[in-house]
Amino acid sequence: MCLGVVGQIVQVDGMVALVDFWGVKKRIRLDLVDEPVQPGDYVLNHVGFAIKRIPDEEVAATLAFYEELIQAEDLMAQDVRTDLQAAG
Repeated sequence: MCLGVVGQIVQVDGMVALVDFWGVKKRIRLDLVDEPVQPGDYVLNHVGFAIKRIPDEEVAATLAFYEELIQAEDLMAQDVRTDLQAAG
């Protein structure tokens, strides 16, 4: 199973963005994102590509969902925590 991760755009340089994923900053591509983005926006990242801009009215609920997922004590949560630790 693949899981997209939500992050906040810090900087945009053409078709590449620097994105903050809970303190881990990575560069991702913007070629596939569904609408234009700018610093401060949140995006859903999948394998290094932003695939969706998270609408402003959905950001709080989306971040709460991911926080809950990260804190859960099941195998999927452990996989997400392992990925975040490996990236940092």
